Amino acid sequence: MTVLKKSDSLDGNRLIHWYALYTRSRYEKKVNDQLKDKGIESYLPLRNVLRKWSDRKKWIEEPLFRCYVFVHVDPVTRFQALQTYGCVRYVTFNSKPAIVRDEEIENIRRILRESPDVEPCTGLSRGDIVEIVCGPLSGLRGRLEAIHNQRRLIVSIESIHQALRLNVDGLDVKVIEKTKARSVIGSSRKLMLNRLT
Repeated sequence: MTVLKKSDSLDGNRLIHWYALYTRSRYEKKVNDQLKDKGIESYLPLRNVLRKWSDRKKWIEEPLFRCYVFVHVDPVTRFQALQTYGCVRYVTFNSKPAIVRDEEIENIRRILRESPDVEPCTGLSRGDIVEIVCGPLSGLRGRLEAIHNQRRLIVSIESIHQALRLNVDGLDVKVIEKTKARSVIGSSRKLMLNRLT
């Protein structure tokens, strides 16, 4: 007997989840377009980046997570999505495709809407757990840590072991839980999301 969680969706009698497809390098947009042409719900998070060449500068849209496209599919459609040209495999853990929670997808969308300077990052550290209490991202929780005299919130997308970094004002957060880890010195802080709820 299958027990449905809050994040599970139903289409008829089939469970639908978000999954992360791993693509060939620089094939994210092509894969996303092909999936949409097949009628498969997909999501490719994009961010605007200023690129510099010797003769010019130009704003371009690039994938937030390189080589990742998210698909919202049932088991049958999951196989069809993998047959798309440019797809390599699903992101897996313990030999099973990793399910990306609906809340994680919604948080990515929310962050991209509200924070145009978001950037991907890796490597999470320990610190005080804080919550943003003001502004459009209020409710997000994270870990506080020193980094280059800037205040950053790092949002962990646990199901695919990725993270996002964005600017946040240190005055817009409150401490939820103190840690016994090393203390934060001065005003330079990094905020890291421990949970997305």
